[in-house]
Amino acid sequence: MSSLPPLSPEQLVKPRHFELRMGLIFFTLFVPLGTHLPYFPLWLQAKGFDAEQIAVILAAPMFLRVVTTPLLTALADRASDRAQVYVALMAASLALSAGYFLTPTYAIVLAVSLALAVVWTPHSPIADSLALSGVRRFGSNYASMRKWGSISYLCANLAGGFILSRTGAQAVPMIIFVAFGAALVVGLIAPRLGRPRRASPLSATDIQQSAPKLLNAYFLYFSIGVGVITASHAFLYGFVSIYWKSIGIGDQVVGLLWGWGVVAEIGMFMIFTRVFGSFSVVSIMVMAGIGAIVRWIAFPLVWPLGLGVAGFFAVQTLHAVSVALVLIGLQKMIGETVAEERTGAAQGIAYFSNGFFTAVVTLMSGPLYDRFGVDGFFAMIPIALIGLALIGFAARSAPQRRIGR
Repeated sequence: MSSLPPLSPEQLVKPRHFELRMGLIFFTLFVPLGTHLPYFPLWLQAKGFDAEQIAVILAAPMFLRVVTTPLLTALADRASDRAQVYVALMAASLALSAGYFLTPTYAIVLAVSLALAVVWTPHSPIADSLALSGVRRFGSNYASMRKWGSISYLCANLAGGFILSRTGAQAVPMIIFVAFGAALVVGLIAPRLGRPRRASPLSATDIQQSAPKLLNAYFLYFSIGVGVITASHAFLYGFVSIYWKSIGIGDQVVGLLWGWGVVAEIGMFMIFTRVFGSFSVVSIMVMAGIGAIVRWIAFPLVWPLGLGVAGFFAVQTLHAVSVALVLIGLQKMIGETVAEERTGAAQGIAYFSNGFFTAVVTLMSGPLYDRFGVDGFFAMIPIALIGLALIGFAARSAPQRRIGR
């Protein structure tokens, strides 16, 4: 492998207020997602789409973005500045999101969702690459910048519920459109850092060159297991808001329930090192899988047992286990067993696994909800069990030693 090219004199100069500007980028970046994930299915239902159509509209973009995102992030690496690609993609997202203002036929909404997924999904990895360039070049603190994304996602959950409780689901496209507009304005002040010296984490070139070296049993079993456990959440993401509304829970409380899951996730990030830092990655993932299974058993029982909204808040607390531990465990595994020059390929393979299996289960979730309602959560239990079995296979083929730091 050839040595990295030296930084130019311009690249050695830290842009003014770099951390503040990246914090603003992350804050505006996650507002559209914090609105889309919990409330877009409600808008689809309000427009008359049935559960199977909703599942297709949600799942089809997931299949597409697994292919297109690595290509666009690789394009960003070859551009004169990744910030310019970020701005262009944000402008395209703003323009395409206006398509939801058209007459919402099934064909139009599906077409808009597919096109929007292509230009929307790369926002986060490109922003991550800009932030990580600042970490490498100037010693910036990634966590202090990225935390504003989690904060804004939480705020979007809460504010979206508040707005919808007064306007109804028809406000969702306007909220997403305005959020993209705000993100575009802030994107104009994104730090200009020139070309990166290395390919981005999702570079198609890196994946092609390095992936064969990662095709060992431990990494593959672990990555696929993580993808399957993550995919068991697809029914939740696609239909829990619709279910909550169907039993009379208001939009504002729906927003609070989604927000509480994010709070639990942030809490796990804060205590992980102190409480779980000494656990093996296999143990962490087993806890995550068990947490997911408990969650899918509990969800259909909360309302029939008379536990009310408080019961749903309790179950949402398990987001800290079934989601946060998965995210942390995956990164811990990659950090311990994958050489630094191959981490980009490792991240890309994990991204593909998560995206592909989540798309498959999302597609299944529509017919499940249509036929069984909230009892469709029970079908997520065997999916999580399959993920746990794969983690078990990974444990049997684990390397004898960790990679050197």
